[in-house]
Amino acid sequence: MENKMNRRMTLALGTMALLGMGLAIPTSDAVAQTAQDLVGSWTLVSAQTVQPDGKKSPTFGANPRGILIFGSDGRFSYLFTSADLPKFASNNRGTGTPKENTAVVRGSIATFGTYSVVDKGLVIKVEFSTFPNWNGTEQKRTIAISGDEMKWTNPAGSAGGVAELGFKRAK
Repeated sequence: MENKMNRRMTLALGTMALLGMGLAIPTSDAVAQTAQDLVGSWTLVSAQTVQPDGKKSPTFGANPRGILIFGSDGRFSYLFTSADLPKFASNNRGTGTPKENTAVVRGSIATFGTYSVVDKGLVIKVEFSTFPNWNGTEQKRTIAISGDEMKWTNPAGSAGGVAELGFKRAK
């Protein structure tokens, strides 16, 4: 009887130890817990738009470029762009052709404002953007950080659909 009780106790303690270890081991994807998790500069490594029918397309071409900066003061700024934006033949952005202007508008976006982490999600308050429809809006993003990598999901991308972006922490 005592031997049976010892086995049960050993099994119970072993199970509790394994469960406790499982709680202590971090998962591979972590959601930003605080704004401090985001502070710093992040370089854009991938950007795609997912349309309602599930079709995916590169938001800023095959080789996107960009930077996202989160300040410790609660401010953010970003510039995302296609690597192959055309140069303006006139060498003057004020006299770009309709084709050049369209390519730049479709191939880039810049935004700045303030940010906070609320309920493990990112809330940004857009002060100004090159997509003026966002000026003065409050928007939510889902962010998952794993080491020096971050995934950013915007359910209402500026080009329609869901914007899915990948970043690496700048070194």
